[in-house]
Amino acid sequence: MADLPEDAYKPPVNGNAMRAVLMLTADKTEDLEFFYPYYRFIEAGFKVDVVTPKGGEFKGKQGLGLKDTLKITEVDAQDYDLLYIPGGKAPAELKKDDNAIALARQFIAEGKPIAAVCHGPQVLAAADLIQGRKIAAWPEVEEEIEEAGASYVNEETVVDGPFITARWPADLPAHLRQTLTVLGKAKKSTEKSSAAA
Repeated sequence: MADLPEDAYKPPVNGNAMRAVLMLTADKTEDLEFFYPYYRFIEAGFKVDVVTPKGGEFKGKQGLGLKDTLKITEVDAQDYDLLYIPGGKAPAELKKDDNAIALARQFIAEGKPIAAVCHGPQVLAAADLIQGRKIAAWPEVEEEIEEAGASYVNEETVVDGPFITARWPADLPAHLRQTLTVLGKAKKSTEKSSAAA
């Protein structure tokens, strides 16, 4: 019988990846909303790092998870092309975490996009980042979004400024298509800036 890996859910690191995505989560995340984008980004050639409040192991609502994550305080938005926030119960905890709020704000200060699905926009609302924006999310988050000065939109994926948001797991195919399109445009913009310099 073949030896089992220490973590069956974490693929080998792509040492050739030139671009990176950061995923922000915690215990009780919606497993599907974490692993669908996690593997999709890796498939598209991105290095993917995962941050949680304390680092180490986290487990989703259905018991899936990773055994090794970074602490939020160990990362810098400058090292990544995008922040992705999955839903489930994790965002309710993250929105109370000062380091998680600071990280989201740092991505916007750096001019980098943030994608969030389901309850993920709770973090954006708590960080006071979405005023005047259109945001899709799980319906029970509508009040938080509107209190933060944004408009709740009941659509599978909404792109408004630096935010790419969606409502629930069935929106993930459209959400990831849009997110990867935004990342592709960001890459072309970076390449043009480098060529001009």
